[in-house]
Amino acid sequence: MSYALSRLMSTATASYAGFCLVRPEHLGQAMGADKHEQDGYDLLAEVFGVRDLAISAFGILGRSDRTVTTAMWIRIMCDVGDGIVLASRADDDQTRTKALAATLTWGTLNLLALRADKRRALKVAAATKVAEAGGSVVGAVVDRARSGD
Repeated sequence: MSYALSRLMSTATASYAGFCLVRPEHLGQAMGADKHEQDGYDLLAEVFGVRDLAISAFGILGRSDRTVTTAMWIRIMCDVGDGIVLASRADDDQTRTKALAATLTWGTLNLLALRADKRRALKVAAATKVAEAGGSVVGAVVDRARSGD
């Protein structure tokens, strides 16, 4: 199965990971860090970048549904964890809200993509069973569903 939406979200996450590695200072700036905290946020952004590239590689390149699904669940849990960590470090409610909104939005988008892909996979599996039992007309419909048309 293709898990197209999950792979798309993994690609988007990989893009953000690259941004973290190229411009790690963005995280401290978003968190309102002072100059004494900035180095720590830079390091955290770089860790996020390396971690997210690794997870995204499995989400994008995974050959099995199980690999992509596992990568997505890890990504979702990291988003929740990132939100908790960043919110706990925020100095004010506005920054805390911004950190939670960003991380939980990504987590929610990943969850919605995974759920939509799983739902589609179940429909294709059911259609495949019908096609195997019902002949070539249904087989043609299944072939179209698999190709994403």
